[in-house]
Amino acid sequence: MAAACLAVLVGVPAASGTAHAAGYRYWSFWEGGAGGSWAYATQGPATIRPADGAVHGYRFAVSADSQDADRPRRAPDFAAICAGTPTREGTKRVALVLDFGTPADAPPGGTPPAQRTACARVAPDATGAEALAAVAAPLRYNSQALLCAIAGYPKEGCGEQVDTPATTPATSATTATPGAASGQTGGNGGNAPALGLYAGAAAVVALGAAALVRARRRGRR
Repeated sequence: MAAACLAVLVGVPAASGTAHAAGYRYWSFWEGGAGGSWAYATQGPATIRPADGAVHGYRFAVSADSQDADRPRRAPDFAAICAGTPTREGTKRVALVLDFGTPADAPPGGTPPAQRTACARVAPDATGAEALAAVAAPLRYNSQALLCAIAGYPKEGCGEQVDTPATTPATSATTATPGAASGQTGGNGGNAPALGLYAGAAAVVALGAAALVRARRRGRR
């Protein structure tokens, strides 16, 4: 059993088949790049301090990991989003794209609002979270500082696990961890479902390794 646990978690291939893949319903955080592209953020909105002219995107969806996460469906066009917000001395402007997702991603009984954009004018040292709060209140966080709701959506829930049917080969614990590729943690306010799952996988690896060592010792006696 210990060997089987280790094989799965270190990425030894297994037979493919229909299974229920673990996804998470949460707000992912994105940064706009050149050419109208989106990049999965490497830190959360509570720690990043965007420059004037930056574009941040938020997408609510069910995702298994950072590679699987759905991007905002609107392009990160700062000039268009902030066209009606002129520059002002002593402030900076941050464009935001808020994509509340599709009905398929909504929690039971929830209806996603229409996606929208906003231009936040904030202090020069403001964080991404402060820019978001300036244009999309109310925000809701959980006790681990994970961003749970933007503009009051969704009303309940926060990064909950969702089982979705999938037919895929087994993958390693690293690729099956939401946000792990970008180093997200619970204290950053976004993309945080990674932390608990990563810690859980590490614990299983440790337990499996300990069991394997004990089995080898018994075999030598």
